[in-house]
Amino acid sequence: MSDVLRQEECEIMPPMIITIDGPAGSGKSTAARKLAAELQIPYLDTGAMYRAVALKAIHESTPLSNPQALADAARRAKIELLCGPTHTRVTLDGTDVSEAIRTMEVNQATPYVSRVPAVRQILVEQQRRIGQQLGALVTEGRDQGSVVFPNADIKFLMEASIEKRAERRFHEMSADGVETTFEQVLENLRTRDGNDQCQWAPLLVPGNAIRIDTTHQSITEVVELLMKHIENAKNHRRNASGSRTHSHLDSH
Repeated sequence: MSDVLRQEECEIMPPMIITIDGPAGSGKSTAARKLAAELQIPYLDTGAMYRAVALKAIHESTPLSNPQALADAARRAKIELLCGPTHTRVTLDGTDVSEAIRTMEVNQATPYVSRVPAVRQILVEQQRRIGQQLGALVTEGRDQGSVVFPNADIKFLMEASIEKRAERRFHEMSADGVETTFEQVLENLRTRDGNDQCQWAPLLVPGNAIRIDTTHQSITEVVELLMKHIENAKNHRRNASGSRTHSHLDSH
């Protein structure tokens, strides 16, 4: 799999990797985009990578029940990402699929792809290379803080009731012209939760991540809360750095 990565010109803050994990519809994608724009650092939508592999499997009529065939599709897929501070554009085998990966058909196929360990290994390695290239980024997914970037500077776990998440996802898909029903979206989320929740389980341990329930919060309120935590983390880093400097000077 190719991971050619192009970064838009933007003002880079001191290197900081920020992870946002959680279930589908919790608001993490929108929050991550807005947070990256606020900080003017790249935004990485890792879910788009799994969706791209799912779309390739669909195009090639790859059996979703065949893990080996799905892993092979992932290895052969040529995925390019354009990570800007407001979006991640996705190209699959030379074609921009940023919109094509958001259909209900791809939604339903993606869990089959994401549960294959070999596929996850391929994409996790790619995501780590992206992090090394960029240095600073906001990345969101299911296992960013638990597996991909376990030493991230700050980790968030976003949650919301499944009814609220289904409502959000239904409105998003309807606005994009995708024909579906609330009941279909709700059932899809139940299936995805069953497959995915083990991925962010390590972040549920107290102290491993900052948990934020977005059920009754607007996206503006969520981003403001994220920014407060990030500013606190940055201040802590500056104070810790200052303390080490003073300690070094005092020893001479």
